[in-house]
Amino acid sequence: MSVSTPTPPGRSRGTGSGSGGAIVHRTRRTAELMLLILALAIGVGAYAIVGLAREGSIPADIVVYGGGLTALAVAAHVVRRFFAPYADPVLLPIAVALNGIGLAMIQRIDMSLEASDSPFGPFGPSQLLWSAVGVALFCAVLVVIRDHRRLQTLTYTWGLVGLGLLILPLLPGIGVNINGSRIWISMLGFSFQPGEIAKVCLVVFFAGYLVVNRDALALAGKRFLGIDFPRGRDLGPILVAWAASLGILVFQRDLGSSLLFFGIFVVLLYVSTERPGWLFLGGGMFLGGAYAGYYLFGHVRNRVEGWLDPFGDIDTYAQIVQAQYGLAWGSLLGRGLGEGSPTLVSYAWSDFIATALGEELGLTGLMAIILLYAFIVERGLRTALICRDAFGKLLAVGLAVSLALQVFVVIGGVTRLIPLTGLTTPFLSAGGSSLVANWAIIALLLRISDHARRPPPEVWAPEPDDATQVVKLR
Repeated sequence: MSVSTPTPPGRSRGTGSGSGGAIVHRTRRTAELMLLILALAIGVGAYAIVGLAREGSIPADIVVYGGGLTALAVAAHVVRRFFAPYADPVLLPIAVALNGIGLAMIQRIDMSLEASDSPFGPFGPSQLLWSAVGVALFCAVLVVIRDHRRLQTLTYTWGLVGLGLLILPLLPGIGVNINGSRIWISMLGFSFQPGEIAKVCLVVFFAGYLVVNRDALALAGKRFLGIDFPRGRDLGPILVAWAASLGILVFQRDLGSSLLFFGIFVVLLYVSTERPGWLFLGGGMFLGGAYAGYYLFGHVRNRVEGWLDPFGDIDTYAQIVQAQYGLAWGSLLGRGLGEGSPTLVSYAWSDFIATALGEELGLTGLMAIILLYAFIVERGLRTALICRDAFGKLLAVGLAVSLALQVFVVIGGVTRLIPLTGLTTPFLSAGGSSLVANWAIIALLLRISDHARRPPPEVWAPEPDDATQVVKLR
């Protein structure tokens, strides 16, 4: 009888068919590289089209721009290749594509601002610099955090850091009030929005806290209309989160961040306990707080009235009105990159960059961009499904939901689906704090994905010979 020598695991990982029938755990690094080439073609191509439309020639600095964006993408891919080889191959190319589209659109707006002698801008060079900082942080997260579960050991530390970052803009001397919201700090000539980094810290805190306390929070209390609501004694966490979100609304006058932080906590509470009562309770609490804020605070009332009837006071709500005209002018296929008038809308490079893209790319282009965000969220939720530890599941859900809520709040606000909030569009808007924070989110999702997709350790032992019999004696 011929005896074959068994092969230790790790030497050969087949596809499950063919010789040996071993299981393959593919890294998909080549697939990511091909997608990165496509993403770079989109970003650099959009930059070239802007120059052709505005000046009739390819921009002279396209070598610097294209080379810089390519270098950042290659650096991120190499770090991911060595430090997270089994991570999702789709997330990084989508982030690079969105970042490239944002850089091209900001350059296009810079050209119009320069032609009109506007005091604003240029924003393109600083955006490319912040992109480099974001990719550097992306690489640092993958290199330093080798196991996402280590973040859970500092759960309350992350919570304190997040709260501290939220409080910073309220401190005299460094806090700055811009456009009615006190969410910025200014130091050494630089302005920064610490709430973007606080978002990531608080997601880590929420995930760590709910993993430990989910059993108590999952206990059912009163049943109403077929829904099990939580017990009264377990309402402490959601009341604290609700009070914190109202504090952001009152003291920082930031409706978007208030909705974002509270929404993330409520969704994670529902996911961890599987009790829909938390969703109804949380939604009712936020609506009640927003309703009270409408009557108590003028800035909230102003946002709501601008949402309901901006054409009733065009002088006050000119920004919203011009954004609606821009979207209508773009129609289905858009005017073409460089062919619209996005600078008629105030802050088209930040809060209203989605309407600028809608004007020049049309509804089709804007929907394609929204689909890119949807793919990131879908891959984040898929990572949560296959993750083997509870903390990683909640962390992946929290990060994906934070991106989904921010996109919904921003694009919903500028298109008048909901009241205007003032948040930035991830990866697209000019601004370093948002860009850096979103690159950190992509890095954390890749780290969790790498852990979830990595093949489990196997214990290798030679199989017994066919002639060997093990008999249990009674």
